[in-house]
Formats: sequence, structure tokens, C-alpha cells
Amino acid sequence: MSFPLLTATAALPALGAVATAAVPAAQRTAAKWLALLVSLATLALAVTVLVRFDPDGERYQLTENHAWIKDFGVRYELGVDGIAVALIALTALLIPFIILAGWHDADPLETGSRRWRPTQGFFALILAVEAMVVISFEATDVFLFYIFFEAMLIPMYFLIGGFGDRAHAQGEETAATQRSYAAVKFLLYNLAGGLIMLAAVIALYVVAGNFSLTEIADARANGTLHMATSTERWLFLGFFFAFAVKAPLWPLHTWLPNAMQEATAPVAVLITAVVDKVGTFAMLRFCLQLFPEASKWATPVVLVLALISIIYGALLAVGQRDIKRLVAYASISHFGFIIMGVFAMTSQGQSGATLYMVNHGISTAALMLVAGFLISRRGSRLIADYGGVQKVAPVLAGTFLIGGLATLSLPGLAPFVSEFLVLVGTFTRYPVIGVIATFGIVLAALYTLVLYQRTMTGPVKPEVSAMPDLRVREVLVVAPLIVLLIFLGVYPKPVTNIIDPAVKQTLSDVHKKDPRPEVEAAK
Repeated sequence: MSFPLLTATAALPALGAVATAAVPAAQRTAAKWLALLVSLATLALAVTVLVRFDPDGERYQLTENHAWIKDFGVRYELGVDGIAVALIALTALLIPFIILAGWHDADPLETGSRRWRPTQGFFALILAVEAMVVISFEATDVFLFYIFFEAMLIPMYFLIGGFGDRAHAQGEETAATQRSYAAVKFLLYNLAGGLIMLAAVIALYVVAGNFSLTEIADARANGTLHMATSTERWLFLGFFFAFAVKAPLWPLHTWLPNAMQEATAPVAVLITAVVDKVGTFAMLRFCLQLFPEASKWATPVVLVLALISIIYGALLAVGQRDIKRLVAYASISHFGFIIMGVFAMTSQGQSGATLYMVNHGISTAALMLVAGFLISRRGSRLIADYGGVQKVAPVLAGTFLIGGLATLSLPGLAPFVSEFLVLVGTFTRYPVIGVIATFGIVLAALYTLVLYQRTMTGPVKPEVSAMPDLRVREVLVVAPLIVLLIFLGVYPKPVTNIIDPAVKQTLSDVHKKDPRPEVEAAK
């Protein structure tokens, strides 16, 4: 039997989480190094998956299929297409940087404090989330996907509520209360979406007789499985609601700003750059493939909601006084672009959406992690508490600027290519939506440049006059991300070559073709 590569890619961080949690309490540094080594080994496995995947081969590759719960038709069924491979690589790439960036985030609190932060638990939870996200990208059994789609909420709840940001001006007790509120809100929103999805999963089994994504999709395609129009629409809504909460899509987004504000910067990156991608990925894999007609039926409403997310998120980012909440609302705007690209039902839109998932993960990680380094030095998240940082910490300011420019999709940096593809793909089928969405780019330039101006330029405030520049560990975190932003901004072909065939197959699932441009014939 061939080596179960997909299982190993998900199992290694899960086993690493257990091993990290079991490290003796006094060996905090050993726990950190163990978690980092496990994340690097997982990255090596993800690269192996990437190398072994053939973009021109079968749709789902490296498949594993074993009986699990026979009485209910549940199987341990894994497989990856180009979209899943790209997102697994993104996840495995970001986790080592998240661990390095949070190297001291779970250390004991200040001398004299009686509270200790369980360092081993912090890094074990990060690895546990990685394992659940990876297997969610790999699962081709709907029930198997659902289990890990929901299970990842548990470690995320503890990461948000138990390891919050220390930069809180209102005291430890107030900070603990707000962390608990953010964690509970995150959990309740996502559990509500998950429970609705569970009802849809059970109904799908009643209709189809199994949970296999490939078998159900093939049966739909060859006409051996018929769904009533109303049934398909209700099932679509059950799945889509859960994914829209995770994504997050307006008006189901309100948990994200609270969660990112109260979490540490590395955990905030884990939320928006890793966990939230499961929602947009699932829209492509499950909604469009299982419910093609319902997806086309819902497209106008979804596009309007995505457009509202783009403009609403950008407008609220402009008015934020908290750095981390600004990045959170910017992410809501960016997820609006991703969802708009998915439901534009064009190859450019869906390729751009998938590429945007990758590029947004890298750009948000770069910006938020540098912001976290900045906040840890000053002890405040408020924009007004900064000024003139570029004069005392030029490397920090420079990396912050590049992360910000990537966020506003500056040409030459990775997000520009994906945002351009999304807008082109949307405009060719829905020109009004595409034109209005471009205002999100203008607003992105506004909130990014204003943030940089208020924090990095101007007179040096006394509180930041002695601020140290980035340390070696911090440079090791940020520099590779910036290199990737520049490389993929200039040469995105390695990623698009992987995802384009999967996008074409997704379009064929919903029986859509790219609209032909209306060009006046040459005389």
C-alpha cells in the first residue's frame, strides 16, 4: 500500500500537538522548539504534496479511501485538487512564522504576577488548529469534513480566550472579560452556522444515501441522482450559511473584529489567514460542486452581500482607532472580493479568488505580525499613541509599509494580481457589481496610507523615542513573507498553473462558460 501522504500531512501536527502539550512545565523552551520543528516537518510534507500533484492529472489526487462508520455510510476519504494543494501549502507555510512570531506570547507574565501562561498549551493548540485545517482541505467525505470544520473551533476558542493580547490599557481584569466575550462570540457564531450545516449534511445523506463528495457529484452529473429544486436550494443555504460565517461575509462578520482585537497578533493571523480560508474554500468545493443549480440561483444575492462586505469593511477600516480592528475590517473587505470572485462564475474570477486566498494569507500575515511587533513594544493598540516610528525603527517601519501596500493591492505585489483577476472576471458577467467594487480599492489606499502616516511619520512621540528596531527573530518572520509578496506579484504563474485546471472543472460543475467579449467585428 502506498504511503498515506495526505494523512501524514494532517497527522504530524496533531501528534506534535500532543507531544508539545506533554513537555514538562519547566521546559518551556523545549516545547517551543518542538512545535517549530513539527511545523517545519509538516511544511516539508506539504511541499511533497505540492511536488507530487499533477495539475493536468486526475481531479482528485493522492486519494485515500477507507471504511469508517459503515452503518452510516461514512468513509475516511481524502483527496486534493489544485485549490486544496495551494491552501495546504499556504497553511503549512504560515504556521512556522506564526510560532516564531508568538515565541514569547505565552511566557510567564511580569515578575510578581501569580498567573502563569501555559506555554506548552499555546503552541500545542496552534499545531492542533493546523492539523484540523489541513484535513478539512483534504476531506472528500462531507461528514468527515464537517467533523473537523467544527472541531477546529475548540482550540481556537482557547487561543482567543486564554492567550489574549497584553496591550490593554484598562487593566488585566477588563482585558480578561473582553477576551472571554470575544471567544464566546466567536464560538457561538460559528457553532450556530455549524448546527445549521449539520442539519443540511443529514438531509443530504437522506437524499443521496452517502456522504462521498465525488460519488454525489458524479451522480448529479450523470443524472442518476435527482434533487427537487426546493430541496437543493435548502441544502445549499444550510451549507452556505456555515461557510459565510466562517468566511466571514456581511452581515455574519461581527465576531471577527472582536476576535482579532483580543487575540495575540499570531493568533489573529491564524484566524484570518488560515482558519477563515476554510469557509471560502468550502464554497468552491461543496456549494458549487454539490448544488450547482442552487448556486446559480443564489448568485445575485451572494454578489450583493459580497459587494456590501467590500465597501462596508473598507469604510469601517477607515474610521478605526485600533490597529488590529483596522486590519480585521480590511480583511472583511478582502473576503468580499474572494466571495465575489467565487460566485462571478468565470474562470478569471474563480482563479483570482483562489489566488486571493493565498495572497491575502501572506499579506495579512506580514502586516499583522509587524503590527504585533509594534504593539508589543509600545504596549498599546491605539493608532493615536504612535508617531515618528520610522525615525527610530526604520526596518520595522519599512516592513510595515510593504505589508500595508500589499493590503491595498499595489501593482507589483501579490494581492494586485488576484484582485485584478477577480474584478475582470466579475465585470465580464456583472459589470455594475464590478465597477462598484473598485471603490473598495480606493478606500483601501485611504485606510492603509492614513494608518502609516499616523503611526510612522511626523514628530517622534516621547513614548516611542526609545523603541528598538526589529530583532533577528522578527526579521526571520517578516523577510520571507515580503519576498513571497514581491515574487508572486511579479510571477504568479507557479500558483495559477496549479489552480487553473481545478477552477475549469468547478466551472463545468455549474455548467458555466466564460462570456465572450462583445467586440465589434473589424470592417
